Amino acid sequence: MYIKSKIYKNTLYVVLCGELDEHSATHARVTLDEIFSNGGFSQIIIDLSELDFMDSTGIGVLIGRYKKMKIKNVPIFICNPSKHVEKIFKMTGLYDIMPKIV
Repeated sequence: MYIKSKIYKNTLYVVLCGELDEHSATHARVTLDEIFSNGGFSQIIIDLSELDFMDSTGIGVLIGRYKKMKIKNVPIFICNPSKHVEKIFKMTGLYDIMPKIV
């Protein structure tokens, strides 16, 4: 798991690369919390184009970050999910809390 991020025009862009599963969850959680704590943005876009796999542990990581940012009134949006990740987001209803954008 590798995570890239940058801020552009008050938007934090995050790219998740590799696999988000039980083996990478702790690293992803800690890294995302560090990135999110830096501030300087009013919304977050998580790009999943480089995410090869995600399981239920990965879902928990994303929901946890969503809850933390909701308290700060910072919305999270999802873009470019793979077919596998798209299916998970649709089945679990994650798009209801983290909408997909184009």
